[in-house]
Amino acid sequence: MPAPTLHHRYADALPDPGAPWEPTSFPRLALLRLNTGLAKDLGLDVDWLSTPAGLDFLAGRSLPQGAQPIAQAYAGHQFGHFNPQLGDGRAALLGEVETPSGALHDLSLKGSGRTVYSRGGDGKATLGPMMREYIMAHAMRHLGVPTTRSLAVLTTGEPVWREREEPGAILVRSAASHIRVGSFAFFGARRDLPNLQALCDHAIARHAPQAAEAPIPALGLLAATCEAQAELIARWMSLGFIHGVMNTDNMTISGETIDYGPCAFMEATDPAAVFSSIDHHGRYAYGQQPGIGMWNLARLAEALLPIIPGEGKEAAEAATDILRGSYGERFEQAYLRRMAAKLGIQKPAEADRKLISDFLELLEKGQVDFTLGFRRLSTLLREGDAAVPGLYPDGLALGLWSRRWRARLAVEGQAADQAAAMDLVNPEYIPRNHRVEEALAAAETGDLTVSDRLMSVLSKPFTASEDNRSFSEPADSGFTEGYQTFCGT
Repeated sequence: MPAPTLHHRYADALPDPGAPWEPTSFPRLALLRLNTGLAKDLGLDVDWLSTPAGLDFLAGRSLPQGAQPIAQAYAGHQFGHFNPQLGDGRAALLGEVETPSGALHDLSLKGSGRTVYSRGGDGKATLGPMMREYIMAHAMRHLGVPTTRSLAVLTTGEPVWREREEPGAILVRSAASHIRVGSFAFFGARRDLPNLQALCDHAIARHAPQAAEAPIPALGLLAATCEAQAELIARWMSLGFIHGVMNTDNMTISGETIDYGPCAFMEATDPAAVFSSIDHHGRYAYGQQPGIGMWNLARLAEALLPIIPGEGKEAAEAATDILRGSYGERFEQAYLRRMAAKLGIQKPAEADRKLISDFLELLEKGQVDFTLGFRRLSTLLREGDAAVPGLYPDGLALGLWSRRWRARLAVEGQAADQAAAMDLVNPEYIPRNHRVEEALAAAETGDLTVSDRLMSVLSKPFTASEDNRSFSEPADSGFTEGYQTFCGT
């Protein structure tokens, strides 16, 4: 079959979308991973993608006639400090695929070689981080979290030097789009109104068509982005997920989780939990994420101000109102709804916030595993407070809280139904850090069986199985103490 059509509507929409991209020559490209489910969702021929012609397409070496691959331009606030030009230093947007449903999805590469934005880097990537993103995106999708998705991992047949020699790899990624807060900041900082307006119009058409009908479409786009991010970060918080590097170039307009470099799932409950090796002051700690979401969206509002009609103060006040309502209030309601559901409460009220916070405090004081601490509540509801010995160290505190919790649940329904509902939102399995590291280490030796098994388990995160019992167990203290993740994607 011929290569699928690649649209280039992003490149067409902006006078200056970035820089043309040319593929890098690699010695021995090979297909290591292919996400057949995603390929089918995108309307791609799975058998063809596995052929030499398909491999050339995935690597960007042979694209259909008319394709316009680019390295996208964007800026970013990195740990709070503004860098006016980042861009795709080791990535490329191949174009957009039209799915069978008519939706457009980006296809992009990571680790595909040097671009004009590489700033002296080699533009390449190593196998471990590419496999990490493949695994994490897979897990997040099955946990119900909006995410970019990984279509394929290719090995390049050449070593890449970081702290040590590692095998080189390329990730092929799909997303609703790669438009970021930093995309707007890039043009806003330059007062480049033609590109800023074009980007706003394109983002509205792609992600928030309802905003076109708003009195001020730019504010409509801001509101839609705030709402999407409020829902996304509430999901992160409900699962103990720590993104690790919430710079503004890593926040999408579409509300998808993007870039899985130093991410991790928290085990022992701790609002200050940080795993990223470069987050020395805890800016992106687990408990900081909702506030950082607001901070990032305020940067989006600032970037949009030049195309919001009215006096500067009036436009700023309108944007601030949206930040408070569409993000601040929306997040609080989304967080309450998701955390209450984890306790079996289907119709949450403001008074339930105390019950939630008291349970989180109980988990934190006892250093209880976040995932199991919630998952085993359904067992307590079915069998009594002593049903999970050793998980909750403070039995007295648990008993006092449990009486309040059971009384609250009694208002709504039957315990058996509530326990079943809780098992649908509290996962049994998450991509635990030690399991992910095992899979990455094995992949570097050519053994994919470890990641195969892990991804199979993560495909059904809410279904407990005795055969998979070890995958729900936290790492031992020897692994957890001092564990760090690295921004290698």
